Amino acid sequence: MHGDAVVRAENLGKTYSEGKLVTPVFGGLDFEVHAGETVAVLGASGAGKSTLLHLLGGLDTPTAGEVYVAGQRMSALSDAARGQLRNRALGFVYQFHHLLPEFTALENVMLPVVLAGSDVPAARQRAQALLESVGLGPRLEHKPGELSGGERQRAAVARALVNHPACVLGDEPTGNLDERTAATVFEQMLELNRAQRTSLVLVTHDRRLARKLDRVLELHEGRLREVAAADV
Repeated sequence: MHGDAVVRAENLGKTYSEGKLVTPVFGGLDFEVHAGETVAVLGASGAGKSTLLHLLGGLDTPTAGEVYVAGQRMSALSDAARGQLRNRALGFVYQFHHLLPEFTALENVMLPVVLAGSDVPAARQRAQALLESVGLGPRLEHKPGELSGGERQRAAVARALVNHPACVLGDEPTGNLDERTAATVFEQMLELNRAQRTSLVLVTHDRRLARKLDRVLELHEGRLREVAAADV
């Protein structure tokens, strides 16, 4: 592990093959996120931002290179061990909330804690405290279909952070929300990240959101480059 890097990619590459058609997405990417650091990844649609995030989270397999999470090489782990590491060390927030429709907000946020081995009362207590911190105290027993879009995303943020992960990976988490709601959800996510000193990697098209993070990278023509604050 390089210093305090919680997620690190080394010479990372991804190519999709379908029959004789080979489509390279990117190659030779080196990338690391340090404890407590917030990083935005910008890029045009189709540049490979979501693919990069899936590789960092162990949800997809690189064609070349390695990903290390909390010092562990993802390719060396079994599927079960990779899943356990994901649940313990990473949190995910997507453009669509992915809450389980048959469960309440409280049950959805409790689930990662229970899967990590905690007992139900402890999971309930931790989930409730986090939901209350994002303003969903009165909505604990509501199912996703009974929540607004902003409330669903706040519940998704709480679920991503409930296990105190080393890093949260966000893929356009406010992309489906109106501007005002997006700003509220984003600020709450940043506040929780800072309170827990959790790192954040945020894929976004929104340069206004990107400016609020510690570092901005741009994925362009298969290469990842740092963007100066003045150019964001």
